Amino acid sequence: MKFNDYAFGMDEHSVRAALYARVSTEEQAMEGFSLDAQLGRLRKYCSSQGWIVADEYREEGHSGRNIKRPEYTRMMDESEKWDIVLVLKMDRIHRNSENFTRMMKDLNASNKGFCSVMEQFDTSNAMGRFVMDLIQRIAQLESEQIGERVKLGMEQKARTMGGLLGFGQPYGYDYRKGVLSVNDDEVFVVRAIYRMYNKGFSMEFIATSLNDASIPAKKGGRWNKQSIFKILHNPLYVGYVKWGEIVREGDHPAIIDMDEFITINGPIKVNS
Repeated sequence: MKFNDYAFGMDEHSVRAALYARVSTEEQAMEGFSLDAQLGRLRKYCSSQGWIVADEYREEGHSGRNIKRPEYTRMMDESEKWDIVLVLKMDRIHRNSENFTRMMKDLNASNKGFCSVMEQFDTSNAMGRFVMDLIQRIAQLESEQIGERVKLGMEQKARTMGGLLGFGQPYGYDYRKGVLSVNDDEVFVVRAIYRMYNKGFSMEFIATSLNDASIPAKKGGRWNKQSIFKILHNPLYVGYVKWGEIVREGDHPAIIDMDEFITINGPIKVNS
């Protein structure tokens, strides 16, 4: 029997409610938001609905912007005890839309419900489920829009401002305060990798040769096919910067001859 069946009176069993109340430190003295006041109103709501109070969860002194709260964690771990989470206001359970959406997905997956007294938001009825679907779609839209803005910002930086855009420390260079400088020890290894590959040696063979010679990769790691591949196909080594499909001239010195690079990768297509 599903929770929604209980809610629509299709079974003689009463709905079991988990009563969740929370106050953060700055809200302790606010009238109407004390834990006792919240729980008192939640008990009355359960009585009016004919619901059973399965347990009460009193969260004191914790922010609603994260999920690392002892009573919230205990409630979710004890989900077999209840059918629905009941709160006075939605911001009592979460102040972060992403966390709220994640919680609702978990509740839906477990066939559990959620109800907020003051917003009259109840997923046990059709209107509540419609509103929940709308909230989740809005949250998804916000997430996608944030991702688009981040991507556009990084593309703009790649076109105009320079920098490595989070590429880390490329082998053959040192990267400090937004500036690339040639690493005098590693530059010879990069040139040897290009020459060996252009002479017909495989990437696996080159990696094994460097490991056998006790030449460490960046930060003391071992060489593998992937690390060799990144060096051979990165236009960084001929003085360019690439992010996604954007390639432009960089402000750093090249350490590989352009002809060697083109032999492996073909001509570089520079974005204006």
